[in-house]
Amino acid sequence: MSLSSAPVVAPDLLQLCDEAAANADRLLARATDNIRARVTENGKLSNALIEREQHAAHGLAWLATYAQALRQMAAYAHRLTEEGRFGETEALLTQIGVGEYAAQILGGIPMSQTEIIRFHDLDLEPADSEAFATPAVMALIRANSTQARARLVELVEQAQGTGHFGDGGLDDTLEAMREEMRRFVEAEVKPFAHEWHLKNEYIPLETIDKMNELGVFGLTIPEEFGGLGLGKEAMCVVSEELSRGYIGVGSLGTRSEIAAELILGGGTQEQKEEWLPKLASGEVLPTAVFTEPNTGSDLASLKTRAVRDGDVYKITGQKTWITHPVRADLMTVLTRTNPAEPGYKGLSMFLAEKPRGTDANPFPAVGMSGGEIEVLGYRGMKEYELSFDEFEVPVSGLLGGEEGQGFKQLMQTFESARVQTAARAVGVAQSAMDLALRYATERVQFGKTLIKFPRVSDKIAMMAAETMIARQLTYFAAREKDGGRRCDLEAGMAKLLGARVAWAAADNALQIHGGNGFALEYPVSRVLCDARILNIFEGAAEIQAQVIARRLLEQRN
Repeated sequence: MSLSSAPVVAPDLLQLCDEAAANADRLLARATDNIRARVTENGKLSNALIEREQHAAHGLAWLATYAQALRQMAAYAHRLTEEGRFGETEALLTQIGVGEYAAQILGGIPMSQTEIIRFHDLDLEPADSEAFATPAVMALIRANSTQARARLVELVEQAQGTGHFGDGGLDDTLEAMREEMRRFVEAEVKPFAHEWHLKNEYIPLETIDKMNELGVFGLTIPEEFGGLGLGKEAMCVVSEELSRGYIGVGSLGTRSEIAAELILGGGTQEQKEEWLPKLASGEVLPTAVFTEPNTGSDLASLKTRAVRDGDVYKITGQKTWITHPVRADLMTVLTRTNPAEPGYKGLSMFLAEKPRGTDANPFPAVGMSGGEIEVLGYRGMKEYELSFDEFEVPVSGLLGGEEGQGFKQLMQTFESARVQTAARAVGVAQSAMDLALRYATERVQFGKTLIKFPRVSDKIAMMAAETMIARQLTYFAAREKDGGRRCDLEAGMAKLLGARVAWAAADNALQIHGGNGFALEYPVSRVLCDARILNIFEGAAEIQAQVIARRLLEQRN
């Protein structure tokens, strides 16, 4: 039975969203003042107190992320309305998403499956709850109704196969780029991705060559160095669509993105001229060599040494969780050049050239060896532990030509890396929804398709709404970066939320598949494994929340 005749879109939806966003901002300001008072000692923020109050501090980060989500969904609704593009699907995505997030702010925000942040955790009073839960906010919460979710799923069903589940708000150029990437994925990635995963095979070089023809590797590299010179929003669109097909394919561009950012931000003119055209053309595939055993996110504790010996540096040490190192031609290696300088100050970054390896002979370079780390998901490039034993890098490979700048140079890439990871998360979430929708419309139980059962359709409705929220947060962070504005806060929020949304979507998609979802032959099993890494790499959720909280507490109104 069609619900199209039922008026399920709330009247004055945009005004309701505006008030919800404004109320969330005021609530966030109150909570920030409360937590700042709790972690301040002698007029200064205390690291020890922030760590002691980690649940509250990280809860503040999540509240800020939700407030930003409401703000960006309201902005999205206004923007599309002004352009005549805010149809019923977009309205329901906004209504359901904003209504649900407002309800979670009021009742408890899940930081993880078992950690919920509530008003009292942030020293908020009943009066704060009343100030947030105005009639407009309560109307939005009620508007996330069974009827609204059912109507959204009906519209999503009608759009199945088009690749569109609501207008993302892109301009014509970016929309055309998205369509081009989607066609490539449908033809060259989706039919083969699950087999690559099951066999733990590399993404074929032929596929990489076709990605190169589309300009994936030179997307954001300036035209003067052979790239397309596009912005981070374009990078998000490409990463999302490629990851929608297979996260490994979507992540190949990340290697070039990180390397190019490092060289653009910290390299000498000679290094830019040497490496950027080769990265842009796909002639050179790079890999990032940063993490070490027992250090994880604690980069200040790195022990790998680089010692100068005449015209070369000799690198010795261990690295781990290195993605795609065998087929890489260029390594960006973070090392310690000054052992007398503790922490970040003694670190330097190197551009280290190496020959491509094979499975039979993965590391033919002198002074370098490694072993594969077998992983649940995120395959197609392979993860390795690496050992360096006086591996030689010419002095000209020192990034920027100056020692001690490595951590600073790496920090300059964090914003872009986290925005790109958020885009990959959106792609994985969309992939999970695609699989769930297809299965729910084809699988028949008790005489009807699964999608006719409200608990199934509700899951799909929330996948659609949350994926759009994560998408809008990601696009916003990218636009901030493109505008030359500091966006570590916005990028962190996009990555934090996007990773959770991807995992929830994959988990619910597998649940919709039932027992079949637990079978390796079904692609949803791969998507679940792929989604899990998003909460870990490029800043684990806890690290991300810590960074966001610190920035919020440092700011003064």
